[in-house]
Amino acid sequence: MKEYGYCRISTKKQNIERQVRNIKNAYSNAIILTEEYTGTSFNRKEWSKLMNKVKSGDVIIFDSVSRMSRDAEEGFKTYEELFNKGVELVFLKEPHINTETYKRAITANIQLTGTNVDYILEGINKYLLALAKEQIKLAFEQSAKEVEDLHQRTKEGIETARLNGKQIGRTAGSKLITKKGITTKEQILKYSKDFNGNLNDIEVIKIIGVARNTYYKYKKELSEGKE
Repeated sequence: MKEYGYCRISTKKQNIERQVRNIKNAYSNAIILTEEYTGTSFNRKEWSKLMNKVKSGDVIIFDSVSRMSRDAEEGFKTYEELFNKGVELVFLKEPHINTETYKRAITANIQLTGTNVDYILEGINKYLLALAKEQIKLAFEQSAKEVEDLHQRTKEGIETARLNGKQIGRTAGSKLITKKGITTKEQILKYSKDFNGNLNDIEVIKIIGVARNTYYKYKKELSEGKE
């Protein structure tokens, strides 16, 4: 039996270390697989490798159900596929849908009696199984909705800021001003004989330690009066 911890981030702004830490705290021996990925389909390199090598009795741990899938239909389909394969699934933030919980709902059926009461008991067993499935589907659907709501709130926030006259992002043709750029320009002004100094271009480049193309770009901006 092997334990695998699957961690995924959907944007470069996210930090995957939190997921790794949470899984390691719960399963210290877990083999961690990490993936940077954007989107909801299952066309993922590390996930595909895991799906091909995981065996019955193995365990896959996720920080949350959204790390397995953000698409409810695809997620539940994969959940059942792995469950039927004998793979245990653990969701640290949604333990109520762990495969162990699902398995108990299936195996802990009310025993039939061999009498007419069995019709009622069979109905109860089917209801319990259907309820377990519904809980799993609901978890995936909730995860997908949370992502959709976040995208919508972000979109609305940007539109509100735009309507209030705020600039979103950099304007077309604008230049990014950095502290390093300001310092470099000040040094060019100080040392270059074309401004306030008495050194030629090669000497200035050596003194301030800047790349040639950067130096000439800044020098041109200074000559054109661009700060």
